[in-house]
Amino acid sequence: MGKPLGPTGEFFRRRDEWRKHPMLSNQLRHAAPGLGIGIVAFGVYLAAEYAHSNFYSSSSQHNHQPSTSDATH
Repeated sequence: MGKPLGPTGEFFRRRDEWRKHPMLSNQLRHAAPGLGIGIVAFGVYLAAEYAHSNFYSSSSQHNHQPSTSDATH
């Protein structure tokens, strides 16, 4: 066994015990098991949609002229 902690070491050890509590370490990590994968998949979808709209859009969509019905409303 190592040397005794003393009053200061014992104080800090008790202050850090909450970090090892099973409810905090396991519950928060496993609360939403697919959330990380879902966020990554949604980010990939947004990037693909952005790339598709920029690379494959026709020039007529970018140069849309307002019609007379748009101007009167």
